[in-house]
This record gives sequence, C-alpha cells and structure tokens, in this order.
Amino acid sequence: MNAQAAAYDGRVPKKPSAPRTPLALLDARWTPRPETVRRAALIALVMSVVIVVTGGAVRLTGSGLGCDTWPKCTEDSLVTTPEMGLHGVIEFGNRMLTYVLSAAVGFFIAAARCAAPRRRSLTRLGWAQFWVVMCNAVLGGITVLTGLNPWVVAGHFLLATALITVATVSWVRAREGDDAPRPLVGTPVRRAVAGLTALTAALIVAGTAVTGSGKHAGDNSEDIIRMPFDWETVTGVHAVLAWAVVLGALAVLVGLRLVDAPPGPRARARELMVVLLAQGVIGYVQYFLEEPPLLVGIHMLGSTLTWIATVRLLFSLRERGPAPEAAPEETAPEESAPATSATGTGQDRTTETGIPAAPGQDAPAVPGQDAPAVPGQDAPAVPGQDGGPAPAAQPTGTSSR
Repeated sequence: MNAQAAAYDGRVPKKPSAPRTPLALLDARWTPRPETVRRAALIALVMSVVIVVTGGAVRLTGSGLGCDTWPKCTEDSLVTTPEMGLHGVIEFGNRMLTYVLSAAVGFFIAAARCAAPRRRSLTRLGWAQFWVVMCNAVLGGITVLTGLNPWVVAGHFLLATALITVATVSWVRAREGDDAPRPLVGTPVRRAVAGLTALTAALIVAGTAVTGSGKHAGDNSEDIIRMPFDWETVTGVHAVLAWAVVLGALAVLVGLRLVDAPPGPRARARELMVVLLAQGVIGYVQYFLEEPPLLVGIHMLGSTLTWIATVRLLFSLRERGPAPEAAPEETAPEESAPATSATGTGQDRTTETGIPAAPGQDAPAVPGQDAPAVPGQDAPAVPGQDGGPAPAAQPTGTSSR
C-alpha cells in the first residue's frame, strides 16, 4: 500500500496522484472536509474585498506615491523608510496585504486540490484567482510607475473587481454540487437578471470615472493628472445608472414573487435590494458633503458588496445539486463475546438458573429446556418427538389380548 492509501481513510473516493509536486505531496497526506473547502473559498472572497478597501484607503489618504517606485519602495530600499512618514507606511502596508491575499487564495487552491471527491472546477477557479492577483500586482506597480495615471488606476480597480467576481463564483460553487445546471425560473426572468448584471457592471465602470475625475487623486501633489471629464456631468450619469439598477432590481424582485420562484432567488434579490438602497443613501450623502474621505471609502466597500450580491443573484437562478458531504465516521463492529469451551476454562460460569457451573463441567440444564449434549454422544431423545421411543400405553383396567 502506497503512502497516499495509508494516509487516506477511504471513506470518500479519491483518485490517487503521483507525489511529484508540492500540491501532490500535500494531497497524499491531507484530505480536507467539504466544510473546509467552503471556508477557504469564503476567506479568499473576504480578502479580495479587504484589498479593495485598503487600496481605497491608500488613495483617500494621499498615499498613492508613499512608495515612489516599484517593485522596491524607494530606489535604495525594499521597505518603507522613516523619511517617507505615514504615507510610506500606508502604501507599503497595502503592498504587504497582497501576500496575505495570495496566502488566502493559496489555501483555497490547496483545499480544492486535496478535497475528496476531487472537483477540478474549484481547482481551476482557485488558479484563476491566483493569476488575477498576480496580474493586478503588476498593474499596481505600473500605477506607481506612471505617477497614478487615472486610467491605469481605474483598470487596477476593475481588475480587483474581476478578482471579486471569481472569488464569489468559487464560494457559490463550493456550496453546491457538480450536476448539470437546472434552471429554477423561466427564460424571461433569467434574461432580466442577466440585463441587470450588465447594468450593474456599467454602474461600477461609471464609478471609476467619477473617482478618476474627482478630487481624490491618490496624492497631494498638483502634478497628478485627472480624467478629462466634467465631474458634475459624470456624477449625473453615474446617478442615472444607479437609479436604473435600483428599478431593475425592484422589477426582478417583483417578477420572482409573481412567478412563485423558489426561496433562494427571492432571498438573493432582497439582499441586492437592501445593499443598493444603502449604497444609494451613502452616495447622495457623500455628494452633498463634497466627498469626505470616510464616506468615499464606505461607498467603495458598498460597490464590492453590490457586485457580490449581483453575482449571487445571477447564480441562484439555477441549481446543480447538493454540495458533496463527507461520509459519516464508520464505527468498528462490536466484537462478539468469546465462546466458552465445552471442556471449561477454569473460570466461573453462571447458568440462567443462577447456579454456577463447576469448572470442567457443563452447566446444568434449565428446566423446560433441552439438556446440553455430551461431546461424542447423541443428544437424549425427547419423548414424543422424532428420534425417541414412543411412550407405552397406560393400562385402562382391561388387558389387551
């Protein structure tokens, strides 16, 4: 038996793999439960949201050039220096969070790779997250090297949104099975939700234009260029799209109720509606207060939650069976009591009558039951049964001639 078969208990079918890579070596020694895979997917999703929020903090505190080059922090140092002050600490700290995000994604990849039964779709989604993180890290460096070019900054944010998309899909897929998708609602509702998803994506893109032409450039110097849009105009376009998304979500919610959709899609539609209303209130408040940094940061968090809710609504319109569950623990069969020897073992034996049998002798027969057979002899015949002599006729007072 190889090392993998010895390490794995065999309760859930698992295809062995040759231990040629670190993941294969881990696969031979660790089989996470389905709950672990789902938690790993959720951790990766949470970290993808956290990195967006901390990136917003870099912009809103004017720390975008806290480290003035990349991949180093300065020309002479890999890390921040005291001369760079708080801005250097904020920017460098955000860079270090990329490693935490990578660790979370790596944990999900390992859990999906080693799970049983193996689900290659989850492994592919994990690797997709990894490559998006790597690409966005490079794009973040280009953002610094181009002096916070607003178009590159917008691309940096949109690529982070793509990471949230893949992480959300991974979390949803980890909570369901691998059966063929079966629609839960009719085609008109599915098309309406697809249109709502596209409209929400347009809303997020318009939001990057609002930020790119606003006053939060990411650095306090006057040399940072901005997008060539009138801020009031682009903000108005953003508001129109927001209202369109809200009305579209309301229409979907009503439509799901009218067609008596299952509870899952209706719950996801309600969640999206709540997030949109909260996001709209925050957006109008920050507009009238002239974009205070704290509210802008909360609004960025709201945009990530809006997109997560939208993706979850889209995927709730079909089902793919229940998620795999680990098999219950197998209990060892109870060992039967050792049979007593016919010749005795020298231990006390108690009969059903409560009389202990003498060592080396069989227990006395219980009244109303057959006596035990003596080894080497036939069992005594019971009168009136096959194998025993017929009972003699009783005298009746006259002899039979």
